[in-house]
Amino acid sequence: MYTIAIIAVICAYIVKGMCGFANTVVFSTIMSFTTNNINISPIDLIVGYPSNIYIAWKERKSISAKVFVPLAVMVVIGSIPGILFLSKGNVTLIKTIFGFAVVLIGIEMLLREMQKEKKKTSKFLLVIIGIITGLLCGLFGIGAFLVAYTSRTTDNKAQFRGNTCIVFLIEGTVRIVLYSLTGIINIIVLKRAVMLLPFMVIGLAIGTFLSNKSSEKIVKKAIIIVLILSGISIILNNVRLF
Repeated sequence: MYTIAIIAVICAYIVKGMCGFANTVVFSTIMSFTTNNINISPIDLIVGYPSNIYIAWKERKSISAKVFVPLAVMVVIGSIPGILFLSKGNVTLIKTIFGFAVVLIGIEMLLREMQKEKKKTSKFLLVIIGIITGLLCGLFGIGAFLVAYTSRTTDNKAQFRGNTCIVFLIEGTVRIVLYSLTGIINIIVLKRAVMLLPFMVIGLAIGTFLSNKSSEKIVKKAIIIVLILSGISIILNNVRLF
């Protein structure tokens, strides 16, 4: 499992370095083939927490309360039932839901990537996206739907990165507390996460280097295709177990 975890972390943060997001989806997708989500989410949370602190601080001048506060509230509300289901829910059902979530995230990202102009999104849709983001964060730590929200409510890269990461920090802090109270985070999880931190740094460095050498659009589309195919594979593997 540890070898797979190292590979998953490096791959996830190569993606983070190249695109600025989707690291959790990549990490969770790879790890889901070998272990349960209750063993994945807390490790991913701890490993990714420092990177969000760094980015939020770096982009602090672009952070807007009008953007991150409503989303943070919705994400926290959604995280609570998500965390409870993670600790008590059916493993096979959770993995199947995760597969559908990955496919939907991939399709949403693909559609957004194909749009030439940014269109105004209804407030109702933004609320739905926010709550779904919270549920997925509670269950899997997935923040890709958060990307779908902030990409609609920010005007530039600095605003996008800063507001996204400050929400990740708020939501992540809540999850750390609740994961600890429910026993999802323990000494063993902490040790595993700390051991993976150097590989997070390596992956992030590689991704940053590659982002300067590759077309951003091509990289994003390749990652989107991989995510969709991975989600379909997870669904097919777990539907047969019902």
